[in-house]
Amino acid sequence: MAKRISQSAVNWAALAERVPAEQKAHLAAFKIKSDTYLRRVLANPPEPPKINWAAYKNAVPIPGMVDTFQKQYEALKVPYPADTQTAQVDAQWAEVKKGIEAFIQESNANIANYQKQVSEIKALLPYEQMTMEDFRDAYPEEALDPINKPTFWPHTPDEQLDYVDPDKPAHSGH
Repeated sequence: MAKRISQSAVNWAALAERVPAEQKAHLAAFKIKSDTYLRRVLANPPEPPKINWAAYKNAVPIPGMVDTFQKQYEALKVPYPADTQTAQVDAQWAEVKKGIEAFIQESNANIANYQKQVSEIKALLPYEQMTMEDFRDAYPEEALDPINKPTFWPHTPDEQLDYVDPDKPAHSGH
């Protein structure tokens, strides 16, 4: 037998925080429908009204008719729909939980990596106190190296002698 609904189990405030702004009107309409349904349920008594069978037995002259109706009425049970969706929802939630756990582990690994990078950067000298040699030691791939990799001013790739424009097609041998 189904239990009586006494109040909505939905936390509308928490749900409203997660709904995007363009969907707020749909949420408000859904809340109105839900509240209307709940009011209709609460307007009716939890149990059907009791029938005074003795009064009917005295008023109805046909013998056995009221007894037959009473037996049929008491035998009537309105079936409560069987729950067929909870198992599917639980299976989907288990899959979602696996995805959440994987995301958390990946995020924690990224956080540890980024914290390591931050600590390495904090360990460096401030840029205001660095000399060119300090910068070369800290960032060898970005620093100017006039001995091993001499470049022409302004030291951009397109100003160097071996620069090939990627937008121009290569010349044929004519």
